[in-house]
Amino acid sequence: GVKQMNHPKAYEKSDTLLIKERDIHYYIGYFLGITTAEAKQLAGEMKDLPYIEINGKRYVQKHLLKEWTFTLVEKHQGE
Repeated sequence: GVKQMNHPKAYEKSDTLLIKERDIHYYIGYFLGITTAEAKQLAGEMKDLPYIEINGKRYVQKHLLKEWTFTLVEKHQGE
């Protein structure tokens, strides 16, 4: 739909704060401009990624996933 440009909360609904565990590789690919398959290969097991658990489901905060992703890229560039 059309967003109200001058409305302060116009963009809040479209910006996801928590990302479901199953969607993590999609977002990593999106952040880096790579495919989901490449993101899975790059990310590996993701043991050090900070999760939040709600009702038995795991989520990651979007800003933490972004930081984690760029740190991961820096590690791979140093190899």
